[in-house]
Amino acid sequence: MPNKTAKPAAKATAAKPAAAKPVTAKPVTAKPVIAKAAAAKPATKAPVAAAPAKAPAAAKPAAKPAAAPKVEEKKVVTQRQGFKANEFVVYPAHGVGQILAIEEQEIAGAKLELFVINFIKDKMTLRVPTAKVANVGMRKLSDPALVKKALETLKGRARVKRTMWSRRAQEYEAKINSGDIVAIAEVVRDLYRSESQPEQSYSERQLYEAALDRLSREIAVVQHSTETEAVKEIEAQLAKSPRRNAKAEAAEGEADAEGDTDDTDGDDTTVADEAA
Repeated sequence: MPNKTAKPAAKATAAKPAAAKPVTAKPVTAKPVIAKAAAAKPATKAPVAAAPAKAPAAAKPAAKPAAAPKVEEKKVVTQRQGFKANEFVVYPAHGVGQILAIEEQEIAGAKLELFVINFIKDKMTLRVPTAKVANVGMRKLSDPALVKKALETLKGRARVKRTMWSRRAQEYEAKINSGDIVAIAEVVRDLYRSESQPEQSYSERQLYEAALDRLSREIAVVQHSTETEAVKEIEAQLAKSPRRNAKAEAAEGEADAEGDTDDTDGDDTTVADEAA
């Protein structure tokens, strides 16, 4: 009897190791974890491999639409009819201006070459067809010898015609707009009034200032000086011109007051007031 009871005890002890086998299955459960970790690694590397530097290549098409064709529509040249870009010229109706560019533009289906002229003091830009230069009277700046001749003209005696002021005013305007520097100097000389002489009328003053402005601008550009310095030089030359004394002016005034007092533009100016 004691032997029979000992066998079940031995079986029980022998069965314990068999029951412990499921516990050793831990490595089986650990494999999926390793597999997940291994699968996760390529996931982190995938963005690096899928990010080639293609951004600059995508930006190239955006830079292609350039305005090159528009620039080709206007041909910019540097010289036409003897005039160059950036050169100072004299336009009779407006005085001294600077050529900014010589452009070819299409206007009303026709191609034209134009001088783009800027008048700084007047804050104005003018476009003149190159083919019309001779018609409008545009010219180059006067040479120093011609400027000297104009300054010498200022020292001469004033020449005033015995006609109505309205006619003389038209003649003065024609000289100013002729673009001739010597003719403009004649207007300045004839309309100049010193402190000892009678004052100018409003219309006289306007014409005098217009002529003085045209003359001083050109002299300043030719001599590479300022307009203020040019005006001082002009006034210095005018001061050298011969002026009649007060008795001669008074005698002429009495003679002319009898008949030639007509003034169609409203100024009460006689020939005696105009004479110098």
